[in-house]
Amino acid sequence: QVQLVESGGGLVQPGGSLKLSCAASRSLFSIDAMGWYRQAPGKQRESVANMTSGGSTNYVDSVKGRFTISRDNAKNTVYLQMNSLKPEDTAVYYCNARTAVVVLTTTYEDYWGQGTQVTVSS
Repeated sequence: QVQLVESGGGLVQPGGSLKLSCAASRSLFSIDAMGWYRQAPGKQRESVANMTSGGSTNYVDSVKGRFTISRDNAKNTVYLQMNSLKPEDTAVYYCNARTAVVVLTTTYEDYWGQGTQVTVSS
């Protein structure tokens, strides 16, 4: 089991910045990947950014160059630094943890945070 606690959401003007935090209940090295998803009203949930335990990262095209995912292993915490925010970034942002279980094959389990609201408006 992995418990995830998110914080850092809020209201920000276009062009502003926010930093989201996701504290995990176990070492990030024991988690295959950490990521951030978002969901706007009436829209499907989409992957925004993720990072593997080895440090590899990837981003959805719409946030490349503006968002950065990072981690602090000592604090078991993953961050999402969001710069140059746009109104279309408005959504509930969810932290995700994926763990790998290897027996005969590798299977994965996903855990989710409660979500934090990000609103970009003038």
